[in-house]
Amino acid sequence: MKWLVRGALALLVAAGTSVGGYAMNSGAHAQSVPAALGPGLVTVDVGIHYSKFAFSTLRVRTGTVVRFLVHNDDPIHHEFIVGDASVHTRHEQGKEATHPPVPGEVSVKPNDVGETFYRFDRPGRFLFACHLPGHFAYGMRGWVVVDS
Repeated sequence: MKWLVRGALALLVAAGTSVGGYAMNSGAHAQSVPAALGPGLVTVDVGIHYSKFAFSTLRVRTGTVVRFLVHNDDPIHHEFIVGDASVHTRHEQGKEATHPPVPGEVSVKPNDVGETFYRFDRPGRFLFACHLPGHFAYGMRGWVVVDS
């Protein structure tokens, strides 16, 4: 009976990801995604727990718009910032604890979900991070690798 339930669950997950785009389980602790996502619009769930992102690498294709749903399961604030070096330099030197959402940037309250979109138009590596005091140094960072 267990194999029947597992099989049905696997079928539902496969159908959901093929119809609805890509969604990474916020509870998963995968270190990388095996295949590049996109192009087009894809949704990626970004879990945060114990001041760690659920994954450290995400691969997408050029021309992919990623809808990041950031699930903060911690009792403290976090942010999700993705972009080039200038974006991260600005946030490392910034003083605001929260800010309004802009493409690729969102503050997330404790036990809440934030949303941001980012279009990856060129190949390369783009850092994602939390720049609240001490969070980056603690390891709240990862990479979006964009394949051509």
